[in-house]
Amino acid sequence: MDIDVDRIAQPWGTRTPYGPHQPWPVRVDTQLADGTRPDEVERWVQTASILHSDGDAMDIAVRDGRMVGVRGRAADRVNRGRLGPKDAFAWRANGSPDRLTRPLIRRDGRLVATDWDTAMESLVSRSRALLDERGPEAVGFYTSGQLFLEEYYTLAVLARAGLGTNHLDGNTRLCTSTAAEALKESFGTDGQPGSFDDFDHADVIALFGHNIAETQPVQWMRMLDRLDGADPPQLLCVDPRRTPVARRAAVHLAPRLGTNLALLNALLHEIIRTGAVDHAYVDAHTVGFEQLAAAVDACTPEWAARVCDVPAALIRRAAELLAGARRLVSTVLQGVYQSHQATATAVQVDNLHLIRGMLGRPGAGVLQMNGQPTAQNTRECGADGDLPGFRNWQNSAHVADLARVWNVEPERIPHDAPPTHALQIFHEAEQGAIRMLWISGTNPAVSLPELSRIREILAQEGLFVVVQDLFLTETAQLADLVLPAATWGEKTGTFTNADRTVHLSEKAVEPPGEARPDLDIFLDYARRMDFRDKDGGPLVSWDDAESAFEAWKRCSAGRPCDYTGLGYGKLRGGSGIQWPCNESAPDGTERLCTDGPGWARPEECESYGKDLATGDPASEAEYRSFNPDGRAMLRAAHYRPPQEEPTAEYPFHLTSGRTVYHFHTRTKTGRAPQLDAAAPDVWVEISPYDAAELGLDEGDLVAVTGRRGALRGRLRIADIRRGTLFVPFHYGYWDTADGSGPGERTPPRAANELTATEWDPVSKQPLFKVAAASVTLVAKGDGTTSPAPTTGASRPSRPGHGRPTAGDASSLVRESTGRADL
Repeated sequence: MDIDVDRIAQPWGTRTPYGPHQPWPVRVDTQLADGTRPDEVERWVQTASILHSDGDAMDIAVRDGRMVGVRGRAADRVNRGRLGPKDAFAWRANGSPDRLTRPLIRRDGRLVATDWDTAMESLVSRSRALLDERGPEAVGFYTSGQLFLEEYYTLAVLARAGLGTNHLDGNTRLCTSTAAEALKESFGTDGQPGSFDDFDHADVIALFGHNIAETQPVQWMRMLDRLDGADPPQLLCVDPRRTPVARRAAVHLAPRLGTNLALLNALLHEIIRTGAVDHAYVDAHTVGFEQLAAAVDACTPEWAARVCDVPAALIRRAAELLAGARRLVSTVLQGVYQSHQATATAVQVDNLHLIRGMLGRPGAGVLQMNGQPTAQNTRECGADGDLPGFRNWQNSAHVADLARVWNVEPERIPHDAPPTHALQIFHEAEQGAIRMLWISGTNPAVSLPELSRIREILAQEGLFVVVQDLFLTETAQLADLVLPAATWGEKTGTFTNADRTVHLSEKAVEPPGEARPDLDIFLDYARRMDFRDKDGGPLVSWDDAESAFEAWKRCSAGRPCDYTGLGYGKLRGGSGIQWPCNESAPDGTERLCTDGPGWARPEECESYGKDLATGDPASEAEYRSFNPDGRAMLRAAHYRPPQEEPTAEYPFHLTSGRTVYHFHTRTKTGRAPQLDAAAPDVWVEISPYDAAELGLDEGDLVAVTGRRGALRGRLRIADIRRGTLFVPFHYGYWDTADGSGPGERTPPRAANELTATEWDPVSKQPLFKVAAASVTLVAKGDGTTSPAPTTGASRPSRPGHGRPTAGDASSLVRESTGRADL
């Protein structure tokens, strides 16, 4: 047990080494409120983590009707009892004194408290007026990656079949839409092929743009335990920073930002050139190999070295590692998903596994990771732009089947055009086409790109903004109506992690004041709007979380994400269970693609695919011509340079990312004292070479300026690629003097003041990691570190942090070129 370990200073805890093909040993982590003994806990209530995509199973400790701590669940397949720092401490935010406890409505320019009837009637009357005057396209929804499955499904039904709007998306567009698109492009449908258990068997683990130590810390614990055990795997890390993952990697590649696709094409080139292709697997299960081989034929390591600024010898070494693997696991996350040519790059990782035959068996799998705890559910339930159950909006039979489940006419479900993605929803609001925007569980005034524009959109007189949240966030301060929501631990529901594991989260305590579960709010709205099916019955017929789950099971029946074998009773007490779970797989399904893809036939697939360069949807005829037998698809793509490159005025690449101590815009983690103290304010990372050239020192206050805005932060001299700046994106303004944005008393500090309103053509995911910027001194510091401690991701590996001497710089040059990064 890690009960006495300081989980801030040691975020990954102590090691429990193990060897290949052995079960990961149990280690139960417990964190209780100061002064609370384990024997004082009155009851433990089952749940799982809501602050990353691992789905770490845990129990909530309750005493006197209050949360007093958490402990990991030893029996669960995902974490075997372990907890990350956010798991251990963020529960404290539930009891924060600034929780919203009553609805708020804007009167005479101010938000004032009101009752629920007034709030809901205001929402319903505005909805009906817009439907009468402008039709359903005047209403848009922007939701979260942190609600529960039952809530997303209810929202999808009331938005698509109740109102009839196509404007429904989630903030999962910012973190996981590329994962979904890459899986559809390669396998015909969404659904993670691999499993976290594959880490127990792999001899090579490749991490592409994925700082797993800080984004999924419990799975990094798993890797650390393998690395410290017998016959450890070798790691390939692609990252522009020398993260904790990079420090343990056999090969670390740090390519120039925006060149990921060039690097992947060179790796494919080498695997094909050296004869490491599993031709029997390719012939039996794929289409498109000849086209892929032709596309990468000229992508030699020397070519990629010129594009990516990575030594050709290092690219060859990485390719040798991939080619020699007997059991290869690859993970992909935001370093790919939020960068240039995102989907095209993620698809090439799928291609690596397909041409090597590394799918569907222990230790051989690809994990197109998610960034949020319930992102998978937005995709399954149709709250992110797709139709529920991974149905194809271009396939009339799929639309008719969904209409059958909902008992409505097919014409009632919008499907004559692609669903509206998040940035397009905000554009429609900016242009006045959308007149009501209902935002639930997310904070776009900090998390979306080009924040000055987002604030202007949300503040428009003609836009009625509804915000449903726990706190008066930067977004809520701009709203016309604020609905106080209950959160994790205060309501019951299910959610699904990045490897398809479904967990049940039970209600442990009452929500504060008049706050309501999101499900109850959606159900109240559907009842007041009196949505009906084609026989005159209620469109939304369920009335609580468990009956909503049963309704979802009917929608998922016979689909790739089949939940029909699951139930609340089955999910209580033991481990989470991976879908599909049905009569033929009553205990769940550990891996997909065990005999090729299962849902790629033209009549079954979720998508007919898109052009990887333009994003234009393919037709059914084009898909049938390319893939008539429903095989996995090897999709080639050509590298092209990013639009925004450094210039004399803006000479640096700017990228953003996470710290292990915070989640998204800190609305929860910033209110947990331990996590807030660990990383209280924004910082800027720069290489020692660049700092020396600019005369900057550790702790200096600097301004980072780009084409769209600027921010200020304390400087950290870090082990990062030369010519690159890194800024954590978590920091907004709710805890500053000017609470909703930068002002006279609050310098700008949000990373997204600088990012562009640009997106990947296929996934429509914003390109947060490709921007140009300058850095200038504002005020000299005292040469010490800023208050935020580091987990190792934000500091060079040498003991000193001041301006380097020539000797310091040369030693770091040798170190960085002896490893690799993305």
